[in-house]
Amino acid sequence: MNISKWPVVAGAALGIIAPLLTYNGNPANMGFCAACFLRDTAGSVGLHQAASLQYIRPELIGLILGALMSALMSREFKPRGGSAPFTRFFLGLFAMIGALVFLGCPWRAYLRLGGGDLTAIAGIAGLFVGVLGGIFFANKGFSLGRAKEQSSVLGFLPIIIAIALFVGILTQFSFGEGLPLYFSQKGPASQHANLWLSLGAGLVLGVLMQKSRFCSIGAFRNMVLFKDPTLLNGVIALVVFAAITNYTLGQFNLGFEKQPIAHNQWLWNFLGMALCGLCFSLSGGCPGKHLVHLGEGDNNSCMFILGMLVGAAAAHRLSLAASGAGISDYSPYALLIGFIFCIYIGLTKKSSL
Repeated sequence: MNISKWPVVAGAALGIIAPLLTYNGNPANMGFCAACFLRDTAGSVGLHQAASLQYIRPELIGLILGALMSALMSREFKPRGGSAPFTRFFLGLFAMIGALVFLGCPWRAYLRLGGGDLTAIAGIAGLFVGVLGGIFFANKGFSLGRAKEQSSVLGFLPIIIAIALFVGILTQFSFGEGLPLYFSQKGPASQHANLWLSLGAGLVLGVLMQKSRFCSIGAFRNMVLFKDPTLLNGVIALVVFAAITNYTLGQFNLGFEKQPIAHNQWLWNFLGMALCGLCFSLSGGCPGKHLVHLGEGDNNSCMFILGMLVGAAAAHRLSLAASGAGISDYSPYALLIGFIFCIYIGLTKKSSL
């Protein structure tokens, strides 16, 4: 298959698989959300105590393992890292805070739109503006430096952790029985599709995302800089196939009001995703792409994902995250700090941090 077609295949697959996961038990319009699933996983391992947001999402584990299989088959498993780990960690942290103000990652923004949720439009606009900010800093010479080759042992470490988490799901250990794992009994994290269906969905998407180099941030960047619509076509396919699948399953609900796990404060939707877009652009990709890179042995992406996990903990322990009712009193301050950090890093090009 022509390489330019793979992003369309990957986007279409995500647009079909995510609504099917929702139909089989995942939260509405959250069939596959990297940020939300990382938040749930952070809660399950005890990083935050939001009782309704604690579940190790097997979709993420499948995504990493699927990317690993694809990378091994194509000989693209190349352990690397050591490039500005401190900076990447905090970019991940603030990206998660922005995502939890909007209530979703870029994948979920498009999936929400594909489910008829028009509140996602402000978030997608913000995402585009954030990417433009990243392009501005890149044109000014911003760089996090070059990754260095690392040993296979380090490259496989995130894979081992992912497998250990899967064992935790299988055994369903709880904190009271000796291990610090929590599983929600109510709320969004208690809503999940069958374990093996979720894992399989992640595996399929991991293979396709790795092979296609699908990235919702790269879609905007490549179109602006190079007039290359290849990745953008994948995003369009995601929205179109999500809409078709949701309509077929009776899950399509067009409008701004009463959308599941979303709020209609357009300014904060815009600003939350603008911070996300800036963080993702400066770090080199959306959270889905970073998870796929874990399967390729990229420990730079590992630092970003660790930052997102800690960001989820901070957002819920410090009441920074939004809810269906809207943002918290502290959300604007968190966004402001995030923008200040990104602008500082972008202007000073602190690639050695």
